[in-house]
Amino acid sequence: MRDLIHKILQLLNISGRDWAVFLLALLLAFSIWLIHNLSLKYTEFMQASVEAVSNIEGHFNKSSNRSDVIARCQTTGYSIMMNAIFPGRRNVTVSFDPSALHRKSGETYYITSSELKESAHLIFGDDVQIEYFITDTLFFRFPYENHKRVPVNPVHVLGFEPQYTADGPLDIEPDSVTIYGEPDFIGNIDRVNTEAIKISDISSVVHGIARLERIKGVRMSETEVHYSLPVSRYVEIPVTVSVQARNVPPGKSLMIYPSVATVYLRCAFPLTADLSEGVRVYVDYNDFVSSIGGKCMAKTASLPEGVINCSVSPAVFECVVTEDR
Repeated sequence: MRDLIHKILQLLNISGRDWAVFLLALLLAFSIWLIHNLSLKYTEFMQASVEAVSNIEGHFNKSSNRSDVIARCQTTGYSIMMNAIFPGRRNVTVSFDPSALHRKSGETYYITSSELKESAHLIFGDDVQIEYFITDTLFFRFPYENHKRVPVNPVHVLGFEPQYTADGPLDIEPDSVTIYGEPDFIGNIDRVNTEAIKISDISSVVHGIARLERIKGVRMSETEVHYSLPVSRYVEIPVTVSVQARNVPPGKSLMIYPSVATVYLRCAFPLTADLSEGVRVYVDYNDFVSSIGGKCMAKTASLPEGVINCSVSPAVFECVVTEDR
């Protein structure tokens, strides 16, 4: 054999150096041929084992089982070669929107192959085109889990430009979430806080996304919420009014000191009318009964439309009850 190869090389007039070049060229040609063929599309049956993830209220977020799916696909030779090198089922975890899963009974949910096409790239890869599914329906079991609904508490530190203020409360969407976990973990949780929303120099409407604070041992149906805050420019108007008493039982009188208060009205700019008329400040007798030492905070009533908010000075009033004669 060695003599035969030597004679062939002599016949082709190939020296030792030319022989190295010849082998390199042959290797390069083979590489180009292999890359070209691996990049071509071929038809192949492919199989995967799917674990489902979904936030179905009242259920664990991962399926306790896997469901096999088989499909006829068009894919590259590279994918086929990798499947040949690593035979067996492809194990994948796919996140499904709860609306895509249909309840069969109890803890069992299913999704049809026609609805599964949107997730095909997650199951078989981005370079795979599905011709059709052999498997018609995938079934998943989502075990029940202890849960309850709690409100979201927005934690915020807001600073405004001069003459600007909030024109309403900070709005959170969603304003409540479902929490999951062991009864001992979720039993004492009555709310979920957001991470601190810190904004300064506010002079226009505020909106954004805030993450929810994590609680060890607890899973939540949402990880973040949207927030928005209406903001208005204002002018401040001081109004001095007498402080009245309300809900005083017959035969008694409630004396309030001082008897007048200054109400600072923050009104939306520009003013369209005189908003100082009709402002009322009062102390409720029921607040006096439950107070400590007769110190009560005054309340406002009959605030005109266009008043964003107000403050009362002084903040606390001394109250004394007397018997009528």
